[in-house]
Amino acid sequence: MQPEPFSVHIDDEVLEDLQNRLAATRWPNELPRTGWDYGSNLDYMKELVDYWRNEFDWRAQEALINSFSHYKADVEGLGIHFIHERGNGPNPMPLVITHGWPGTFFEMYKLIPLLTDPASHGGDSADSFDVVAPSLPGFGFSDYAQERGMEVARTAALWEVLMTQHLGYPRFAAHGGDIGAGVTSRLGYGHADSLFGIHLTSITRPVPYLGDGARELTDAEKTHMREREEWQQSEGGYAHIQGTKPQKLAYGLNDSPVGLAAWIVEKYRTWSDCGGDVEKRFTKDELLTTVTIYWATETITSSTRMYKENQRYTWTLSPDERVEVPTGVAAFPAEISRPPREWGERSYNLQSWTPMPSGGHFAALEEPQILAEDIRQFFRPLRNS
Repeated sequence: MQPEPFSVHIDDEVLEDLQNRLAATRWPNELPRTGWDYGSNLDYMKELVDYWRNEFDWRAQEALINSFSHYKADVEGLGIHFIHERGNGPNPMPLVITHGWPGTFFEMYKLIPLLTDPASHGGDSADSFDVVAPSLPGFGFSDYAQERGMEVARTAALWEVLMTQHLGYPRFAAHGGDIGAGVTSRLGYGHADSLFGIHLTSITRPVPYLGDGARELTDAEKTHMREREEWQQSEGGYAHIQGTKPQKLAYGLNDSPVGLAAWIVEKYRTWSDCGGDVEKRFTKDELLTTVTIYWATETITSSTRMYKENQRYTWTLSPDERVEVPTGVAAFPAEISRPPREWGERSYNLQSWTPMPSGGHFAALEEPQILAEDIRQFFRPLRNS
């Protein structure tokens, strides 16, 4: 079946209900002078919710979203929403870009024009891409699976069908971060014949082989493993909940828009290169557009469920096994996980590693220009491969 044009529209009744719930918020107490130490700061959340109620214009954001070309396709029985923007250049390379959690397809709105029309943004039209930006299954306007097991490998298989069968690209490139990096890595691992290469902003999956016969860990790799363990203890509580009991969490987040915003916005602050001020990197409109998409589509439940599915299907490489397609990494300094290059070389056919000057987990929103430049540069020699 051919993909059908799709328009993002939230019913007035949903927006009215949202306003009523915001007005009826029962605020929690907070210890004085604790800032964000215990989670989302009360003063900031009150400020953000006041803006949500009185100034935020969803219809304006909806118009921005609909300025892109949206489609929905039945892919292996699942309705997948995606943006598909054609490149403006002599021979655009097809590229699927995949977001993570708690992002949505909207995370890519600054990046897409830089990739489809580089000549209008200081680049070369020869580096243009046909960009496909899907919503992960169970995120935003994509359907959620009705059975267990929708993890990154199954998602990668859906993307391969979408790109080759529904959109007619025999080979394509792929980019992603966070969960999107896992999907992209699985594309490179399991569907190499359809890939030119992959570009990542994080390399937490797969876990490299570290057993008998493996190269000894460098000091930088040992430091990385300690830092990851420390991070899991100090910041990993959300992932443990989402990876074990996501349904329990869903009752609160699916019922309270303020609870949902607090759960999501804290991650944008903690995981970005914002120096503690979330609005140095993201506007209130960007934050609330993301939250409103989750709220209106009621997909916080299915999005967090992917954590449990991914933990049930861990991906550890065997000896002498790695992702063999050409791989490029843009290493942002405030990313959640910051391994050294040699760690990536254990798992990937690593051909490019770019230390970035600034930016964090939400690279496409934080630093779209330098991310786009690195994607263009990495895929340039692969276009004729």
